[in-house]
Amino acid sequence: MPVDLLAPLTLVVGDEELLVSRAVSQVMKAARDADPDVDIRDLDGGDVEAGDFVELLSPSLFAERRVLVIRAAQDLAKDAAAALLGHASDPLPEVSLVVCHAGGQKGKALLTSFSAIASRTVQAAKITKPGDRRDFVRAELRADGRSVEEGAVNALLESVGNDLRELASATSQLLSDTEGPITVEAVSRYHRGRAEANGFAVAERAVEGDLAGALELVRWWSMIKLEHVLVTSALASTLRSMAMVASAGRTPPGVLAGQLGMPPWKVEKTQRQVRGWRPEGLVEAVQAVAAADADVKGGAVDQDYAVERMLLAVVQARGAGR
Repeated sequence: MPVDLLAPLTLVVGDEELLVSRAVSQVMKAARDADPDVDIRDLDGGDVEAGDFVELLSPSLFAERRVLVIRAAQDLAKDAAAALLGHASDPLPEVSLVVCHAGGQKGKALLTSFSAIASRTVQAAKITKPGDRRDFVRAELRADGRSVEEGAVNALLESVGNDLRELASATSQLLSDTEGPITVEAVSRYHRGRAEANGFAVAERAVEGDLAGALELVRWWSMIKLEHVLVTSALASTLRSMAMVASAGRTPPGVLAGQLGMPPWKVEKTQRQVRGWRPEGLVEAVQAVAAADADVKGGAVDQDYAVERMLLAVVQARGAGR
């Protein structure tokens, strides 16, 4: 059954910006497709007063189609919330209302009231768990009905990182640039440049002791003016994962994945990385990364040098105690 994007009330619940924006944009597009002259108002809940709804939601002489988007509805003042809820309970046929609520405790009673009368509800909760992020990427890649190798999902995450907007953009580009099944080879081909310049690729080379490879990538990174902090944060994240995995001893990857909230493939990869390290070396590496992170965030005069010095320190720490 097709979704009615122009339903009287669409409730968007959550604070994942990409998902909220998508839900709102879908309604706006459907409204413009139905009527190019549609009147669209996009407002923030904290800026709306009860009296504003007299103009925004009163019956129109010519019954023009209208879309009213209220973002951050949890910030609505009490009287404004009551006025909006009153309209939503008795909507005009020519008005499509989109109410976006972060989904937290603030304004929870209002959310409950809107949930009871919403024509459709879109969930847009923040995606933070690795498994949920993989589910998101997998769904994006299957958007046009193609089959997707599980390895391709992992490869894309490693190539692009965790930012949801970048992942959505990368999957869209991949779908437009390839035909047939989405494979690991396809991801490697179309995202090799990003993978090679990715902070996690730099981190991977550093923790494996490949100083020349790490420096080569980070120098190319510097040439295209990308942020040094992405390298330090990626290396910090990699070392944190290594420390957690190392402290778990010989726990099987499947069991450890559940305990640490990491996908099994990442646990296995991290276990391989940590084999060349001693505890004291990990401590030294973490300290070096923390110092470099402070330098680049504090606007060090030579951020390139700060990052290269960090990479050298990490590679040297890998051999500490031997």
